[in-house]
Amino acid sequence: MANANYDVIVIGAGPAGYVAAIRCAQLGLKTACIDNWTNTKGDPSPGGTCLNVGCIPSKALLESSHLYAQSQHDLEQHGISVGEASIDIAAMQSRKEAVVNKLTGGIKQLLGANKVTFIHGKGRVQPERQVVVLDIESGKINETLSAKDIIIATGSEPIELPGFKFDHKKVLDSADTLALKKVPEHLLIVGAGVIGLELGSVWRRLGSEVVMLEALEDFLPMMDTQVAKEAAKIFRKQGLDIRLGTRVTNAEVKDGSVAVTYSNADGEETETFDRLIVAVGRRPRSEELFASDSGLTLDERGYI
Repeated sequence: MANANYDVIVIGAGPAGYVAAIRCAQLGLKTACIDNWTNTKGDPSPGGTCLNVGCIPSKALLESSHLYAQSQHDLEQHGISVGEASIDIAAMQSRKEAVVNKLTGGIKQLLGANKVTFIHGKGRVQPERQVVVLDIESGKINETLSAKDIIIATGSEPIELPGFKFDHKKVLDSADTLALKKVPEHLLIVGAGVIGLELGSVWRRLGSEVVMLEALEDFLPMMDTQVAKEAAKIFRKQGLDIRLGTRVTNAEVKDGSVAVTYSNADGEETETFDRLIVAVGRRPRSEELFASDSGLTLDERGYI
């Protein structure tokens, strides 16, 4: 199999990877960018988590849900009457996909315009500064590349809690939640961080009863105290049931629902939900990224 040579190989085409690849090419370096994101049509979809299942789709759904909530609660005070509003989830999701596809398509054009060789596949670092490109479906090696320098920009993925394995039907990660086809009646979100709050806000506005369980005693502790305090007021006014100092201990899918056991200062309780969303943070997307003899090792959290 032919070995293509580059000055730089970038693995990952998210906001770090595609920018790095473009800049390298602008500096006159022969550059390849490998990325394995695929959209719902099966086409390459550079842009990483941010464009595909993160910032962009979440903001698209937040806007749609905000407009829906406005039509129900906020317009009459302006003298505007629109009657009883309804939400078409399929149309809302279709708009979100159109926004995502427009932006990921723009990334592909940018890479091409800057003479970056874009390769759709999964990159794996080998010894001697080589990278094999694996077929996304079969895992077989499509080609082997080499470079003077390799940039790792593979981003992150949702953390899966022990005992809460994602089945992508009842126990969901953030990407699953952004693609829901109907509004859950009773939704539990484990984790009241930025991701959990965005997801909870979208589906609460659309009609879900949303409970959020957060193990920490403080709300958004990484934020300025006053900002966090005001944010908590806004989210609770929106109808989010945010329970701090609450730790989930068990979840069991049965009879089409999820029975969740959690403990807090009052003891242990069990409650049943339509869906369980785990939003407790993210870890490096590094699984199978390096051959065992590549000279790079990972710690127990997946960091190099």
